[in-house]
Formats: sequence, structure tokens, C-alpha cells
Amino acid sequence: MHNRRRPTLRLRRLAAEMRRRREEAGLTQDEVFERTSINQATLYRVENALSRPQVRTLRALLDLYGVNSERAAYLLTLLRESDQRGWLETINADLPERLTTYVELEDEARSVLNYESSFVPGLLQTEGYARAIIRGVLPEATLAEVDSRVEVRLRRQEVLTRESPIRLWAIVGEGALRHCVGGNEVMREQMLRLTEVANKPNITLQVLPFEAGAHPGMLGSFHVLNFGQVELPDVVYIDSMAGDLFLDGPADIDRYTVIFEYLRAIALSPEDSVRLITKLAEGG
Repeated sequence: MHNRRRPTLRLRRLAAEMRRRREEAGLTQDEVFERTSINQATLYRVENALSRPQVRTLRALLDLYGVNSERAAYLLTLLRESDQRGWLETINADLPERLTTYVELEDEARSVLNYESSFVPGLLQTEGYARAIIRGVLPEATLAEVDSRVEVRLRRQEVLTRESPIRLWAIVGEGALRHCVGGNEVMREQMLRLTEVANKPNITLQVLPFEAGAHPGMLGSFHVLNFGQVELPDVVYIDSMAGDLFLDGPADIDRYTVIFEYLRAIALSPEDSVRLITKLAEGG
């Protein structure tokens, strides 16, 4: 059976804002219908990214909600671009919806703060390490599913080398570097990759040593994505056994940004981090 096409990131972004705008205006769906003749079924589909609204429908809602002209122009642009598909559409990867959303957000982000306690950051993984990690954490995955995930992970890394590359600041726990994933040769290759990318102008890499003691990062890994635009607030992404979680409230953004700043302060300097990684690559 053919599944309905997944809504694009732009359409989901438009839907979320239109729902928020209606709620901020204090209007129920019935009241919207009374004032615009836009029925509940249509409004439901607009607010849940189930279909692209017509331009006249979107304009009517923007007028009703009192959206200023600058913001309205931005939302109309989102509508025009809402059918644009990212590179994930070209890959037959059956990814969970929230992971797909993260990949799309990462592709549009200007910078990422990433703390990893157990793994080498995905954007910096070699193919061998990525394959070993994916097979390890998804033991029931088929070979085809592993291949698909590895392809996606490696394709994601293009954000680091594109014309306007993403700015990555990664902090990785020492335990992740000492955990032998895929065997000694895989780990050696991975350590050498880290020493290479650490010299890139858009990448900062730090190691959080065992000697740092207890710290807030022990609660788990996280990403803070920044889009460099006022209309697109930062997003925190947390990947856990209980499921993926997105946080975009100001208090959550502030909390995780402060945690990252704290981890950055107690981690090894980028220079000392490279020295440690080089030592590990040499079998130290």
C-alpha cells in the first residue's frame, strides 16, 4: 500500500505557526468559520500540515489573526516553498518521523552545539564507526536498514563542507572515545578522522575528560540548533531510549545553552583535546 507523502519541514512549520496564531488570537475553529467561511475540516488540515492551503485561504487567516505584513510575507513564502523536498526524499530510508524532522532541521541550521556522552558525534563519524554503532544500537535491524541509516548519516555530513557550511561545536565524553566500537582498526580510523576535522575553521571539538567528575551532561546527550533568523527560534533535540524530544521554549533553550557553556568550560581545550585523540589513535 502506498503511504501518503510526508509533509515537508516548511509545511509543518507553517502549520504550527497558523495553529499558534489562532490560539493567540483567542479564536475557536467555529469562530474562524463564522468570520471567514473557512470550514473546520479545512482549518484542521491547514493546522496539521495535511494539505497546502490555497493562497486566498492563508491570506484570510493572516488578516483575521492580525499578522503584520512582514511576517505575513514570510509565511506566504513558506507556502510557496512548501513543496520543496530535501535530499532525504531521494533516499529510501525508513526513518522514524522525529529523526527525519531532526535531519531536516539540521540541514537548515546555521550552527549546532552538540554534546555526546556515549558516541562520537554523528556529523564526525567514519563509515566504519557509523555502521558498527548502528548495528550495535539496533540489533534487530536488517542489513538493508543498516545500509540505509549509514547512507543517511554520511549524507548528513555534507552540511560541514557545503558552500555555506554549518558551524559545529561538539563536546564528546572521553568514554565515547575509549569505548571500542567495531574493533581497534575502526577506532583508529575514527580517531584520525577527528584529528583531521578538528582543524576545520567551522568545527570546534572538545573532549570532556573523566577527571571532570560529575557534571550536568551525565543526564544525556543533546543538540542545540540555531538557524540565524529571528523568525526561527533555536531548537533543542534530545535522543533517548524513551524517544526523541524537541524543545523550543525559551526556558528550555536557555537551560541547555547554559549547560553546554558549563561543559565547554570544564572540557579540555581544543588543542589538548586533539592531543588526547592523537594519543588514542596511536594506541595510548
